[in-house]
Amino acid sequence: MDIKKLRIAVKKENIEWRKHVFQRMLERNIDRADVKTVIMEGEMIENYEDDKLFPSALFFKVVNIRPLHTVVAFDKKQNKAYIITAYEPNLEMFESDYKTRKKK
Repeated sequence: MDIKKLRIAVKKENIEWRKHVFQRMLERNIDRADVKTVIMEGEMIENYEDDKLFPSALFFKVVNIRPLHTVVAFDKKQNKAYIITAYEPNLEMFESDYKTRKKK
């Protein structure tokens, strides 16, 4: 995924927020600004180049002392970001750095 182009799209508000993500963000008390911060300033910790429809990636950043993950897909032809989900990672699935998945 071309992170530079993704971030340009987000900065220009060329974003589509999936209905599902709004429901989850409300349940999880995550606001849009925090999701954008994760994408704009965070670290890409997983890259899903072969995801269906468009390549996507998992981003991580601590925002206001809260660790957050955001999954975003990017349509490079339309220069459009698709916010798939946002959540607070848990230590059952991730190591204490919130970036490394635990081995099963």
